[in-house]
Amino acid sequence: MTEKDIYQQLAESIMAGDSIYIPELFRLMADETEAKIVLAASPPATADELSEKTGMTKVDVEKMLGPLFNKGLIFKSRKENTIRFYGPRNIIQFKDATVLTEGISQEFLDLMKKHNEEEWPDYLKLIESVLPNHANRVIPVNISVEPEAQILAFEDIKHIVNSAKTLSVTKCTCRFVHGDCGKPIDVCIQVDRSADYAIERGSGRKIDAEEALDIMRICEEEGLVHVADNKPVVGHVICNCCDDCCINWPWDKKSPSKLVAPSRFTAEVDPALCTFCDECLERCYFDAISMNGENGAAVVTEETCMGCGLCLVPCKSNAIKLLETRGENFIGRDF
Repeated sequence: MTEKDIYQQLAESIMAGDSIYIPELFRLMADETEAKIVLAASPPATADELSEKTGMTKVDVEKMLGPLFNKGLIFKSRKENTIRFYGPRNIIQFKDATVLTEGISQEFLDLMKKHNEEEWPDYLKLIESVLPNHANRVIPVNISVEPEAQILAFEDIKHIVNSAKTLSVTKCTCRFVHGDCGKPIDVCIQVDRSADYAIERGSGRKIDAEEALDIMRICEEEGLVHVADNKPVVGHVICNCCDDCCINWPWDKKSPSKLVAPSRFTAEVDPALCTFCDECLERCYFDAISMNGENGAAVVTEETCMGCGLCLVPCKSNAIKLLETRGENFIGRDF
């Protein structure tokens, strides 16, 4: 098997067979022997099974599993006292894991940036074509500002953080790669299993609930949108997304996306309280706010509002509130 063949197969294993960059990114992270282990770890396999599939001794396989885990190329599944190992399952997992490798080269980061800019939009369409439901969802602000609408447990940042067994913080891999907007980077909150993974691997730092809420508060003040898994219980990660580096958004943010669902809420402006300061206009990623309301007040277009609530944070006159407009089970229907 040639070097080109094995890295091409790895790219194909994460739905990136047409990429000119992903095979090279794999090559930068693993030599051909290591690549053979990663390719064999699909479906998940024990060290004994990997030894049998690759023809390597178990001792040699086990020597490589630790470094591959640290590189973000191998993950662990623990069930019934058995550890199985598996490789990255999609482009997003590959990016998020490898980018946070200690000592990652600038060459790798530059190549990942080219992939994000040139290839990711088409891969996003491909991913959306096979997703049965939204993968992620927006969570409304409620650290700096308490929305007037009733926030359910799975939408409540404070509840999610306080209910977590383990928390850690990692770099936002999107801003770490792009780094153009100047927004905070060390703000990606890992929850429970993902936190355990980040702490074990050394890519994340363990934090308590108080520090996590402080980070979330900073994110709201900095104008970052909270995004979490589209599940009733957050057990993975709370992203805090900017509007130019993060791959969660389609490039045309006013177009529907199956990657991120809006929250159940829509912002509404009381024209009698609006002071025409324009700050909410500047905070909205989605061009959902204009100054075309009554007497020139701000007004929200419900169809494009993602219900993040960032516009509430700078509004000193309390002219904006969140209303439940999409129904109590809006998010639940996506599961």
